[in-house]
Amino acid sequence: MIVLSLLLFFVFLALSGIHLYWAAGGTYGFKTALPTKETGELAMNPTKNDSIMMGAWLFTFGSYYLMRSGLLPLSLPDWVHSYVGWAIPAIFLLRAMGEFRYVGFFKRIKNTPFAKKDSQFFSPLCLFLAIVGFWIQWMTL
Repeated sequence: MIVLSLLLFFVFLALSGIHLYWAAGGTYGFKTALPTKETGELAMNPTKNDSIMMGAWLFTFGSYYLMRSGLLPLSLPDWVHSYVGWAIPAIFLLRAMGEFRYVGFFKRIKNTPFAKKDSQFFSPLCLFLAIVGFWIQWMTL
């Protein structure tokens, strides 16, 4: 359990770092990380503040799993573990499934550079995060 929690912490920390890098003006990987329409037009246009917010959420998720590992000595009420422990993996399961057009395993637009990366990397990563998160939650009931 500790190893899985630490694994999720480090993955979320890395994802947070990537988003904060983009917020700071970094460009590597940014274009292929955004869904595009078949015409090549961006399907969404996030701002730097959006990247900061996403980085903060990912860091918060990672911190939760660091706390679950026992290495971050914070005590939260049991109801927080009950809800947050299920909510985080549910978010990533929904992301893996997608919104059925540009994102996720069930997307219809599949031939854009983002769609190919999403099928190869992004959606499987989200499914992995969901499965491991659910496993951790299930094992701590």
